[in-house]
Amino acid sequence: MSVTIPQSHAEWLESRRDGIGASDAAAVLGMSRWKTNLQLWQEKTGRRTPEDIGDKPQVHYGKEAEQYIRGLFALDHPEFRVTYDSPFKIIRSDELPFLFCTPDGELEEIRTGRRGGLEIKTTEIRNRTQWAEWNERIPDTYYCQVLHQMLSAGWEFVVLRAQIKWTTRDGEKRLDTRDYHIERKEVLGDIEALREAEITFWRAVEEETQPGLILPAI
Repeated sequence: MSVTIPQSHAEWLESRRDGIGASDAAAVLGMSRWKTNLQLWQEKTGRRTPEDIGDKPQVHYGKEAEQYIRGLFALDHPEFRVTYDSPFKIIRSDELPFLFCTPDGELEEIRTGRRGGLEIKTTEIRNRTQWAEWNERIPDTYYCQVLHQMLSAGWEFVVLRAQIKWTTRDGEKRLDTRDYHIERKEVLGDIEALREAEITFWRAVEEETQPGLILPAI
């Protein structure tokens, strides 16, 4: 892997155009609830301006909470050495340089020296459908993101820490913190499938050949 650290948010956004980031992975597969693979292709080829979501309340909350959640994770898991360099750090694959990720944290398993990543999510549950996405699993969009991170950075594992908020029927605010540990060796098939899909997608970007729209499975 190779590492660069842009000096500003604007530089980081510009760098994102030159490849596929972890948050793009679900869109490549047609599994994103926010963006289609065709919209992503339009962004990467300069035909469409990506929406700036930085000012949205939930995004702002997630960014502000991240440092504290990362610190609590380190306290809860002394078996890991947790490091974090910059919100703009970009890790690129040596094999496929158009694949990159910007980690919320990097992990070293102290006993073995294995390297992994930390992904932090904050979310608020408002209905049963959203709860189902977290029932002994993580939402598909986040799963694609984790696979892409292991593919880009070569990590052996990723731990996703989720802070889930919800309101009971009585109006009480509740908070649930969960850790999901994903081992690379257990998802090799999914990583390879994503790798092939992202190679095909990026070839379409470079050749400016519009891909067919991928509709979500019913």
